[in-house]
Amino acid sequence: MSKRCVAVIGIVGALATQAPASAQEFYKGKTINILAGFSPGGGYDINARVLARHIGRHIPGNPSIVVQNMPGAGSLNAVHYLDNAAAKDGTVLNTFNFGAIGEARLTPDKIKLDFRKYNWIGSISQDLTVCYVWHGLGVKTLEELKARPKVHYGSTGPGSSSDLNQRILKNIFGVKLQQVGGYPGSAEQRIAIERGELDGDCGAWSSIPVEWISEKKINPVIRSSPATAADMPPNVPYSIDIAPNERARQIMQLLLASNQLGRPFMASAAVPAERVKILREAFAATMQDPAFIAEIKKLRLPLSPIVGEAAAKVVDDIYAIPTDIVEAAKLVIRD
Repeated sequence: MSKRCVAVIGIVGALATQAPASAQEFYKGKTINILAGFSPGGGYDINARVLARHIGRHIPGNPSIVVQNMPGAGSLNAVHYLDNAAAKDGTVLNTFNFGAIGEARLTPDKIKLDFRKYNWIGSISQDLTVCYVWHGLGVKTLEELKARPKVHYGSTGPGSSSDLNQRILKNIFGVKLQQVGGYPGSAEQRIAIERGELDGDCGAWSSIPVEWISEKKINPVIRSSPATAADMPPNVPYSIDIAPNERARQIMQLLLASNQLGRPFMASAAVPAERVKILREAFAATMQDPAFIAEIKKLRLPLSPIVGEAAAKVVDDIYAIPTDIVEAAKLVIRD
């Protein structure tokens, strides 16, 4: 073999060994920003901050992780920022209202986003949303809620999980529900409920204050997931199980499909593949980290993770739902 061939082989070999090393060393000294699409104190913010406290240990170079709250438009402001202004090098992640995925499928003229085109890092848990009423209303069941002449629930914007479940209550189960907009996040809605400005809400069970549950200040009337929680009353019905008819059941299956990505994290489509791989592996390792799991349990947060390609498949399946079911579901989410 000639000396020239040996030299070329040596250069190629050196490049092959250096490329992975440079990818592994990229995050050293860097800061990763997690954009949280809601105000501080709500479920998305809490999950983002728990992840931020642990995932850095599992990323080569141990970067700093910072949560940046960016509320507005039901968390879509943060998604648009990810597309339009954020760095595309793997130093910015986004967590947002998972209901926007289904909303984009149902109203593509309003939410002009294709969630199949992002790099999905993973989701911490499925969503367990519960619609409840404040104890002062004297309502304990869905049937009693339906009998009320009017109830007022708060809204952070169209397409949120809370908004979607409220519309299911109103348009499928016949609750005479008035939505009150203008709330930046669930924390502000809870204050309004305590003040008597709102009668209740549809929100993540893990985000409901512990004292509300232990002191029976709320009465849950319906849940959006087959999953339940240890401190939830045993008789709260699952919405799909009590659907008024088969068509309504199919519609709710579409509307609630994105529940599987209850606490999602994604990156821009432009992030290099080797960095996406690093982030996905770090996310997966964090989900098994004893310290992370201990904090999740302490905060009463659910943990049923989906990572990487599995999360992307959930999104693909939502976009594959037949058109006739999509058209029927559109009627439910209209005002």
